[in-house]
Amino acid sequence: MKFKRIYLLLCFFTLLFATPVLAQTNYADVKVDDLTDTQIRQLIQRAESIGFDDAQLEQMAAAQGMKDSEIRKLRLRVEKIRKLDGDKTKPNSDFKDLKTADRSRTYQDKPGDTTKKKDKDFEQYSPKEELRLQMQELFEGLKPKIFGADLFKNGEITFEPNLRMATPRSYIIGPDDELLIDLTGDNEKDYQLKVSPDGTIRMEYVGLIAVGGLSVEQAAAKIKRAMTPTYPAMRSGRTNVAVNLGNIRSIKVVLTGAIVKPGTYTLPSLATVFNALYASGGPSENGSFRNIQVIRNNQVVSTIDTYDFLLNGIQKGNIRLQDQDVIHIPVYQTRVEVAGEVKRFALYETVTGETFADVLKFAGGFSSEAYRAKVKVLQNTATERKIIDIDANAFNQYKPSNGDKFVVEPILDRFENRVEITGAVFRPGQFELDKGLTLKQLIQKAEGLTEDAFLYRGYINRLNPDNSPALISFDVSKILDGSATDIPLQREDKVTISSIFDLRDEYKVSIQGEVREPGDYDFANQMKLEDLIQMAGGFKEGATPSRVEVSRRIKNSDANSASARTAEIFIINVDQNLKLLDQKFTLEPFDIVSIRNAEGYTVQRQVKIEGEVLSPGPYTISRKDERISDIIKRAGGLTSLAYADGASLKRPGTEKSNPTNKNAIDNKEEEDKKILNLKRVQQAGVKDTLSIEKEKELIQSDLVGIDLTKILKKPKGDWDLIVEDGDVIRVPKMLQIVKITGEVLNPNSIIFKPGRNLKQYINGAGGFTTNALKKNVYIKYANGSAEAAKRFLFFNNYPKIKPGAEIFVPKRAEREPMTTQGWIAISTGLASMAAIIITLFR
Repeated sequence: MKFKRIYLLLCFFTLLFATPVLAQTNYADVKVDDLTDTQIRQLIQRAESIGFDDAQLEQMAAAQGMKDSEIRKLRLRVEKIRKLDGDKTKPNSDFKDLKTADRSRTYQDKPGDTTKKKDKDFEQYSPKEELRLQMQELFEGLKPKIFGADLFKNGEITFEPNLRMATPRSYIIGPDDELLIDLTGDNEKDYQLKVSPDGTIRMEYVGLIAVGGLSVEQAAAKIKRAMTPTYPAMRSGRTNVAVNLGNIRSIKVVLTGAIVKPGTYTLPSLATVFNALYASGGPSENGSFRNIQVIRNNQVVSTIDTYDFLLNGIQKGNIRLQDQDVIHIPVYQTRVEVAGEVKRFALYETVTGETFADVLKFAGGFSSEAYRAKVKVLQNTATERKIIDIDANAFNQYKPSNGDKFVVEPILDRFENRVEITGAVFRPGQFELDKGLTLKQLIQKAEGLTEDAFLYRGYINRLNPDNSPALISFDVSKILDGSATDIPLQREDKVTISSIFDLRDEYKVSIQGEVREPGDYDFANQMKLEDLIQMAGGFKEGATPSRVEVSRRIKNSDANSASARTAEIFIINVDQNLKLLDQKFTLEPFDIVSIRNAEGYTVQRQVKIEGEVLSPGPYTISRKDERISDIIKRAGGLTSLAYADGASLKRPGTEKSNPTNKNAIDNKEEEDKKILNLKRVQQAGVKDTLSIEKEKELIQSDLVGIDLTKILKKPKGDWDLIVEDGDVIRVPKMLQIVKITGEVLNPNSIIFKPGRNLKQYINGAGGFTTNALKKNVYIKYANGSAEAAKRFLFFNNYPKIKPGAEIFVPKRAEREPMTTQGWIAISTGLASMAAIIITLFR
């Protein structure tokens, strides 16, 4: 993206100094103050459409010749518009050849047309040329458009003549026209005759007939007279003749004056003035749209005002052209600009006798937000500019002068007769300020107060004459009963009457414990304890209705007393049918109701035993003090293949095994400890060796290291743990391998052999790597316990290896290399120390 912007800027500066077209376009006379907000928005949209930001927009403005002062104004206008707000036209086409079969009417272009265009499917531009065109299109939006300039440049409006229309009886026949003569009745004959250059046609059995310069109607009468001697039945009407046009001829028309593309044009003979204007692009920037002249034989035969068509759709004066007609467009005499709050802001041309009222009609009239009482006019005098205000009653008298700019300003964003009431009334909102309207009358207009209205105080927000705010308070009840003086209202007064609910906390009561839907509930007056329990879905099976506890806030506690009460506690006795066995109890806001568990109520808890026992599976804990040995005994004891030393106990906790258990204890603290232990291991160098999966295993490891051999030898002893809900006891088969992982050359599993020490197993895995942290080697046994190596003097004492064990060799923590700043700090410190020592010894 940056490269693209740099490239565009380079192209921009190259064009600035090397492209003659840009040098010819000067926007030094553009006045940003004269631009409307809509024009600024169009400028921003065009810049964004070609990918330019505000900085590039300013650079292009400077390159186009805009003054620095105007660029600064443009920047401010763009920023203001942004705060307020939060396709090229199709190319014109020539008249196409309409070549159809049989007797369809067509005409053919003649070679040598000076304005004949060559069609192109597409046109490619170089990057420089494309940038120049984008810049020109962008800054064209700064200039107001001439009303009607797009009429003859719009590819959707071709003004193409209708060659399939019925033969105009007033059409003047000329050379190359084709006449279709049809005889019907007693005589049947068709003629398709072309008019010769000398204006005659040759008809079989009739001879030459001169039709050049005659209208179709005149030519038909002459042809009928000439054919009557040959076809006598025409006298009696038994034979009829019809004369129509076939293929039509081409005519040449000259367009001169202030026109986009003056020259000689070849057009079909049915073409009108609008057809010729479209072919030539219409009036130029200085051309008149109100005084287009058609000159024939050195005389003006028609004058066209395009505003009749633009405003009303009437093509007045749009006559059919004849060969060698001249269309002349003089320069405009008076042109004015209309900007601001009108429906169609543009440059308009006026003629003698027209007033500002006519100009306002050209602009479509005022917009819905226009200030109509007065319009500003910026005039150009012989030496400077001046401003004139036109009142609404003078719109029909003011005669526009050339260069006038009419500015229609928006109305003020304020109300002349608005008051507002909000709060505890039935119809809050804005109301009309009637003459003499008072506060009481406004409350009545709002359909009165609601039942929850706070009657002791309301207030009015009022603007002082200098627009500074003022606050007027009143007693609502006294205003309504007339005991207080009513308050006359002023424009923009805002009356606020609060609700009692707006002036206090939202009243809630809470219920927790052994109910089906514990939580917070809205408080209501005279709300009973039974009501709240019923709203919470009633008691659960294990609830104790006889000891319902209600805690209530203390409002007037002794703040200076060390033993001051912080809450008031009530114990209520309720039966299963939600009836109070004691006196009735009424709740108050913010009461907290607690429902306890029944004494001795316990849900079933289970443990699971897997592996080499006679009857593996789940077992329900029958006593609170049931131990591992009891579960093994209930499972039938160990099988002959059981490896008691490898037995393990997995204790995920009651919350994981049975999340609905009401007797569960929150083990979040234990989980936090596991994560801290993992961090300690990572800091010791394990992080680089373990994968993310290994870290998860460490966090989720719930194994408890037990010694099943000791448990079975001495039941009820210290090793014989009391089982808990969710415990899983695993008794594996005899294990035969030892696993070596971590910083060894070839991590793998090795067959267990009694008598082998740790170093022999490490050697079986290829030995330590250079990054191994030998002193922190540890062993994890099959039962879940772990043991680390011990060091005595300079010797490492490694733990005993058992079947199923896993030897883990951690990685030595990487040391960060000393940076330049570190060496400088050390050198500075040593130099300072040396200086101190030298000073001391002196």
